[in-house]
Amino acid sequence: MFDKVLVAEDMDAINKGVLSILSDLKIKNIEQVQYCDDAYLKIKKAANDHAPFELLITDLSFVADYREQKYSSGEELIEVLYKENPNLKVIAYSIEDRTQKVRRLVNKYGIAAYVCKGRRGLIELSEAVCAVAKNELYLSSIVENALSPNSELEIKDFDIALLKLLSEGYTQNEICLHFKKTHTSPNSLRAIEKHLNTLRVQFEANNTIHLVAIVKDLGLI
Repeated sequence: MFDKVLVAEDMDAINKGVLSILSDLKIKNIEQVQYCDDAYLKIKKAANDHAPFELLITDLSFVADYREQKYSSGEELIEVLYKENPNLKVIAYSIEDRTQKVRRLVNKYGIAAYVCKGRRGLIELSEAVCAVAKNELYLSSIVENALSPNSELEIKDFDIALLKLLSEGYTQNEICLHFKKTHTSPNSLRAIEKHLNTLRVQFEANNTIHLVAIVKDLGLI
């Protein structure tokens, strides 16, 4: 079992439930934060002090307030930690239950478990901690088919970047120039148009605006 765990969650009531579960599992060294930036700094300091956290349990959505944040979401936190602390095990504990989101976090950032908040959320979180301690992947029952090749349409990192720029108001010509400047390939206008046409068909979108709305609803951007 883990000795040192960090919980990143901005809701006090949920924090109390998670703390109770971890205490029941006899984990004594538990720290809690309500901001992703605080989680990042604690993890970095602990690593520098040669007393690293072994497990991070983090929500994905954090309510914005007066405090400006470098990392405003759990996914942004997971991404930077994957690069800087690859040995840290991460459990995403979120209300989101879209399998595309789960697949992306597991395949791209190597999270160890994805637990959906809900009536069985704390029970499944306890199961997840035990499974991850044994180096087993754990997915909540509601998203357990997320890694099935037939569960949903695949979407590539290039497509995510393309759709994100569209959602920010970039035109296709501007995206073409942006990709060329950032050495992102493919970066021709024809290739961008081709990708968008393919995505519109895959997601059954009527037009580009509808496409962006769909992928936003799916939590992909």
